[in-house]
Amino acid sequence: MAEKLVRDLVPQIIASSGAHPVVRVAAPDEYRRLLGEKLAEEIGEYLASGDPAELADVAEALFTLADLLDVDLDALRLAKLADRGGFAGRLVWSGNREADRG
Repeated sequence: MAEKLVRDLVPQIIASSGAHPVVRVAAPDEYRRLLGEKLAEEIGEYLASGDPAELADVAEALFTLADLLDVDLDALRLAKLADRGGFAGRLVWSGNREADRG
């Protein structure tokens, strides 16, 4: 089994079932890489299942990674919202028409 980043209480949860989890603390550079992998994993799980509860895992990985990178994710989100709008309008772009040459 490949190593992966887990939530902080997972080893205790595993141990409470009688198993003996093997865990270690990731090095700083490794931690950043593992958070990226965890984010991709959680997004994949949401896309595969459609279960809204999976979004909590996506958010946890995303916010933890943003904190690690010292990024104010909410400020960035709001700036993009003001500059480019959001997705609430459900707009789907399918390219541009050629300009009329008249």
